[in-house]
Amino acid sequence: MTGSRAHLITGGFPAGTSAGHDMAYARLRLLEILYQDSRWSTTVANDFSDIERWLDRTDLLITYVAGPYPDETQNDQIRSWIGGGGRWLGLHGTSGGRAARIEGDGRRRTMVKTAHHQTLGCFFLNHPPLRRFRVEVCDRAHPLTRGLPASFEVTDELYLVELQDPASCEILLTTELPEDPSPPGFGFEYEQDTALQPDGKTRVLGYTRALGNGGVAYIALGHCHSPRTNLQPLVEESAAAGGEVPRLFHGPWENETFGLLLRNSLEWGAGADPAGTALP
Repeated sequence: MTGSRAHLITGGFPAGTSAGHDMAYARLRLLEILYQDSRWSTTVANDFSDIERWLDRTDLLITYVAGPYPDETQNDQIRSWIGGGGRWLGLHGTSGGRAARIEGDGRRRTMVKTAHHQTLGCFFLNHPPLRRFRVEVCDRAHPLTRGLPASFEVTDELYLVELQDPASCEILLTTELPEDPSPPGFGFEYEQDTALQPDGKTRVLGYTRALGNGGVAYIALGHCHSPRTNLQPLVEESAAAGGEVPRLFHGPWENETFGLLLRNSLEWGAGADPAGTALP
């Protein structure tokens, strides 16, 4: 396939902020990967505010965001575009969005589920402190995971995400974490750990799902921060002692397997192997 167009959205909330991530670094790395694949031309944005302007000419939407999310109208536009054959690759914080203050405790927040979570297929609950963990690759024949090892280790934010329609998802990446080890007061509040799979130990970190004639892929990995953008209070290995967080953290982005996963995502985005059986 030649002449493919990608639209890349990277940014934090409020507009122009980093929201605890090194957005410049993530944007640069994703643009570099797209540039190295000569099939792709790329447009860029910081949020979803002008998404309608770009979708008609876009084959692959890539989002690496911490806060920005499509409102209901923008979500409808994205969903319609996917139904017509478009593909959406959501990375890391795309499963988040709007956070609300908890009444009676101005310091604590909880994530708010919006329409885009149903389109994406998952909803972020929380993540424990930065930690090293093993990722299991469930289907190594899939275009996204082709060439990946059966498992690999990575240091990252281990996202706890609730699948919105598990039956529609082809699960590609998982890890084991029977319970959220976050210290009291860390991260976001949630009423029930709906990210835990029925076996009582598995967390989903990556999947694809079909939607009409197109599809969605989500990969939870991808945290990065710089000394200027870091908001991490501690790391898991020294959480009890309030240990010092690396001032510069590129974790998964320096992992060869994560790099291959991102390059494979372009193959999927270009139409290699459908996302699955089309859904109504």
